[in-house]
Amino acid sequence: MSDGTIGDGAVSDGTISNSAVEDRPLRMLAVEIAHWSVTAAGIDPTTPAAVVFAGRVTAVTPAASAAGVMTGMRRRQAQSQCPAVEAIERDLDLDARRFAPVVAALEELTPRVEVLAPGCCVFGTRAPSRYYGGDEALAELVARTVTRALASDVLEVSLAGTPAAMPEIRVGIADGLFAAGLAARVAPGGVLVVPASASAGFLSQLSLHALTEPFSPLAGTAGPRGVGASSTAGEELVDVLKRLGLRTLGDVAALRSADLAGRFGTQGEWAHRLASGGDPRVSQPGVAAPDLCVDAEIDPPADRVDTVAFTAKSLADRLDADLARCGHALVCVQVSIETENSETSNRFWRHGFRFSPADVTDRVRWQLDGWRQDRNRPSGRISFIRLAVAQTVPDEGRQLGFWGGQTETDERAERALGRVQTLVGFDGVTVGRLGSGRRFADLEQRLPFGTAGASNPAGSPASPTSPASPMPPWPGRLGAPVPALVLFEPELLVVLDADGEPVGVSGRGEASAPPAELRRANGRISRITAWAGPWLLDERWWVRGARRRQARFQLVLDDGTAHLCAVEGGRWQREATYD
Repeated sequence: MSDGTIGDGAVSDGTISNSAVEDRPLRMLAVEIAHWSVTAAGIDPTTPAAVVFAGRVTAVTPAASAAGVMTGMRRRQAQSQCPAVEAIERDLDLDARRFAPVVAALEELTPRVEVLAPGCCVFGTRAPSRYYGGDEALAELVARTVTRALASDVLEVSLAGTPAAMPEIRVGIADGLFAAGLAARVAPGGVLVVPASASAGFLSQLSLHALTEPFSPLAGTAGPRGVGASSTAGEELVDVLKRLGLRTLGDVAALRSADLAGRFGTQGEWAHRLASGGDPRVSQPGVAAPDLCVDAEIDPPADRVDTVAFTAKSLADRLDADLARCGHALVCVQVSIETENSETSNRFWRHGFRFSPADVTDRVRWQLDGWRQDRNRPSGRISFIRLAVAQTVPDEGRQLGFWGGQTETDERAERALGRVQTLVGFDGVTVGRLGSGRRFADLEQRLPFGTAGASNPAGSPASPTSPASPMPPWPGRLGAPVPALVLFEPELLVVLDADGEPVGVSGRGEASAPPAELRRANGRISRITAWAGPWLLDERWWVRGARRRQARFQLVLDDGTAHLCAVEGGRWQREATYD
């Protein structure tokens, strides 16, 4: 270990008593690189581009930001805001691989660096702060260390041939992971240190939307993993709180915890504790749980990442089952990998909510990819892997169906899908879920297998148009028949009248002329033999930046096919096809 490394960080920061956690959260440092996916993808900052994950924008270039594209927007909304924006699918493996040199640089300062997601990591400051001369000195040192790592190991690779623009580096220190993460988000000049015991006052002025940030466990109760992932459950809670008249975290903290728990259950209790500057759940040190680690020899040694990932998935399943039997949920895990030449890689990974076996498997793959790209890359094949529990929280459990839990067939199917997911990636296996809304595209949601809420509850209606459907009414939604195919991304069209002029729709919902011809992007031209509409749709006009105005048509073409098309922002698009 180098002279500048702190040796007691893992012990002093990782094994504290429950009573200490109850009194005051652990002092934490959070460092985040703004719009990391853009940097990792090597996108020119002067190009208007947005990185998209699960249909939403998670990172933007400065040029796209100047054009009005913001994180959290849907892909179509971003394209309508800036037609020239280039939408790029997020590659989590690439993000993690490019972030590995930054983590390695921080591990020279303290060994207990915990990666929350690619582009973001945290660690306890108790020992490092004493060693480096206080919180302010530590925060400045971390910012300089990340800057040097980006300049020497990341930007020269990701921006080959392009002038490197240093991304914004944010560092925050506060009591608890939630407050530290938000301090980094709002840090003036990139660094903000919240004084000890002052987190509640700092949080009180922040918006309710802070509850959906990746540093909040409410952001992990639904949706894909990682920074920038959607959090349906957290967004729904925030929406209800805003409609009740609450605007800031201080308003939530002023309420009685029992009232929030009685109305919203566990989520309400967590929201109150977060807003009050506390930890939502009582943390358990690793020594409190039995069977702290699982390991496996890989014989013969493996040189393929998917082989190691398959072994890691089996270990993660065992670890998850062992912790579930004793009522624990894993939130921090240490992954140790060893080669046949006795070379080792050790890293801590943290989750904002709880790890699933698929999450742990992804972290193993990311760590191995980053290690192989490192300057000190291994020279041999992988021969050993260990997963060790670093921190757990009490397991909240899950609600079983009225007629019992899962069947043996369900469990076999889940194991099989989990193995396929290990081979093809987390997003390679998706599950349909019935949604709600006025548009047919809102009724079907595709979520990665293993995501919370990815399966429909028992008793869900088979059809959204069923008269027995328990969903609330949606005025303005088209009735039967339901399209047989709903496009994930609408197809842009050109619709002309009999004189060859584009067909438009007035503000009163009147078509400028009967549609007569449809032209596709590939040059194919079809004649429109019958049509109906327009049916106007004007929704979420009360939310700035989320309003949608559409005029929908049903068009029958000369080849006998029928389509649902819409005019939005002056552009025609095909959204669905009827059988």
